[in-house]
Amino acid sequence: MKIRDIVNRELVNLTNCEQEPIHIPGSIQPHGFLLGLKSKDFTIDYCSGNVSDFISKSHKELLGHRFEEVFGTFAQQELQNYISNNRMLSSLLLKVELDKQLFVCTVHLSDGIYILEAEPSNEQSKNANEVYDHTTQFLTYLNGSNTMKDLCQLVAEGTREVTGYDRVMIYRFDEQYNGEVFAECCREDLEPFLGLHYPHTDIPAQARELYLKNLLRLITDIDYNPVPIYTLDDQEGKNLDLSLSILRSTSPIHVKYLQNMGVGATLTISLIHKQKLWGLIACHHYSQKNLSPDIRLAAQLQGHFITSQIDLRQSSEEYEVSRKVNMAYDKLSMFELAVDGEEKYEELVSNPEILNICNAAGVALIIDDQVYSHGHVPEEKDILFLTGFLAKKSKNSSFHTNKLLDLLPNHPELSKHTPGVIFHSLDIEGTNCIIWFRPETKTEVNWAGDPSKSIIKDKKGLSPRNSFELWKEIVNFSSKKWLQPELETVAAYSYSLQRQISLILVAKEEEKYRKLSELLSETNAELENINWISSHDLQEPLRKIQLISSMLVNEEDLPPSVGKMLNKLNLSAEKMQALLSDLLKFNKVKYNTEPFFEVEVSDVIQDLIEEFRENYEFQLYFEIEDLPIVTGESFMLRQLFSNIIRNSIKYRNPENAPLIKISSPESIDWEDQEDDEEYHYLIFEDNGIGFDQQYAKSVFNIFTRLHGNSEYTGSGMGLALCKKIMQHHKGKIKAESQEGKGTKIFLAFPKID
Repeated sequence: MKIRDIVNRELVNLTNCEQEPIHIPGSIQPHGFLLGLKSKDFTIDYCSGNVSDFISKSHKELLGHRFEEVFGTFAQQELQNYISNNRMLSSLLLKVELDKQLFVCTVHLSDGIYILEAEPSNEQSKNANEVYDHTTQFLTYLNGSNTMKDLCQLVAEGTREVTGYDRVMIYRFDEQYNGEVFAECCREDLEPFLGLHYPHTDIPAQARELYLKNLLRLITDIDYNPVPIYTLDDQEGKNLDLSLSILRSTSPIHVKYLQNMGVGATLTISLIHKQKLWGLIACHHYSQKNLSPDIRLAAQLQGHFITSQIDLRQSSEEYEVSRKVNMAYDKLSMFELAVDGEEKYEELVSNPEILNICNAAGVALIIDDQVYSHGHVPEEKDILFLTGFLAKKSKNSSFHTNKLLDLLPNHPELSKHTPGVIFHSLDIEGTNCIIWFRPETKTEVNWAGDPSKSIIKDKKGLSPRNSFELWKEIVNFSSKKWLQPELETVAAYSYSLQRQISLILVAKEEEKYRKLSELLSETNAELENINWISSHDLQEPLRKIQLISSMLVNEEDLPPSVGKMLNKLNLSAEKMQALLSDLLKFNKVKYNTEPFFEVEVSDVIQDLIEEFRENYEFQLYFEIEDLPIVTGESFMLRQLFSNIIRNSIKYRNPENAPLIKISSPESIDWEDQEDDEEYHYLIFEDNGIGFDQQYAKSVFNIFTRLHGNSEYTGSGMGLALCKKIMQHHKGKIKAESQEGKGTKIFLAFPKID
């Protein structure tokens, strides 16, 4: 049977300490011994090298044997009962006799191995009732404290009384895990550490991670010699995770750090709040010191008291702030903006409550690139620059900081003047927003040694600093931090302000559209009046012009030139009369209220064909298919079909006799037709001169003419009137044509059940 140790012998220094695997050191502290038992059969697979210091057997005699074989059936049963009752890592420790000696043990499971850590039972340790008397007394202290600082001070005093350490500190972390001695109780002859700050490098990330897993850490003698852990050499890379171990050996870097401080023994208790490391109870002794497991648990209970009270105490401290800002919010909520907002915006930012809702020193409201500001604020150009930057950074949402320089390192003057800002966008574009400002607050931080020299280099290489003398730092370019009640109140008010501004913008738009609607109504009324005058009042003067010009033309003694001019005058009057007649027809469509009836399209077409054949001297040809019955106003439909046929005759090809085909297909491909719409379709197709397809839509516009007056007469309103009639019938009309190959006019009438 081959045995080897699992000691981690990697060289650790400050260049690689952040990657140090401190959870698998492969060794323990010597004030107890460790056994690693396979969970299936309790075979001893790991054993610390100092086991012979506590019992009569060595690690070589234990490895590979079952626990029962070595320590007997009774001890085996005690261990199994302890495990099966889920008491591992609980406040109930396992007290068991091993090799005729009484030990106090902790047990936990790690990767399929039960790790048993045994320490000799100290008969002179404090009785449990004595320990809990201290706890009961401490509870009365809790009830008598109001602030978090008061509570932590009581915890420090109570923990020192329970444990007897020379110094007990409550160590609190900030966002970057820099630490501060928040409360302290120590021997009178010792220099106090209260208020000192320590850089985050003092406790590296992997150490903080272990503090989250294992809430109690004990070093009984800083100058101890680590005890190796041995195992059977039956597997390559075999190791043991000691993250939850009490006896786990400590990083040599951490030991050196404590030696530089002159510390002889330590106890550390984690303070966890919302699954994050809030702080530590750090106990220092300046000589060797061990605690019995029951006293350790009593000390750990002090930590539980703190963590259970953090929310309550912080809420108590923030209550007064919350009360004041909410009072300011209630007053500010009574202030309402108006549509004529400029004066109201000025009045709003001048209202003292808008600063009180977050204890700011200045505020700026930006509406449509207009800046309304009050109090301690930057220049207007800087405000516009800053709001544009923050709108982009926050994606038109919200943002806050107490150190603007971290965001704008190239703008130190702006960052120094108002380093604290809260930004809230008031629209999705970020053009409207509000921003609160706080001025610079210089802060003096007392460090335990220069934080920039937390690592020193000497002839031995890199090592932790050995100077912890007071070092003062002045912190510039930062403001007082924004508290959570301030941020919440500002957010609530910003949302309220955003709603008010949105309502104002909507009201302005409604007023704008109302005025435009009134103007449009007046314009339409004027146009209708002009249309009425042109289509009625001008008819009579035109008739008189025609009558007089006709009479003058018949005079025998008129010079030829005068007669020619009178003929032109008469022709112009006829054209004007035709235009006015078409305008009247076009206008009548809008106001037509005649009821709709079923109309036989075939009958209307036959009447029109007979009428056209009587009025034209040349031959007209028609091809008529079966046509549907449509619902509409018969007079208007007659006008519609008449205009289409008349256009086909007017724009006939002089080389061919006019041929007009009228059909009714089952369907026509129409771009804007919905799937569930049903129509009756008509197609009027001729063999006329046609036109370029690019004008297929414009031919339906009023007064549109594709040919000159010298070639074809007309007002250019025929197809416009057709479109108007189809719109009146909720139908559709379109044209397809090709120059020299005729024109097709498509009509779609809705089917009405």
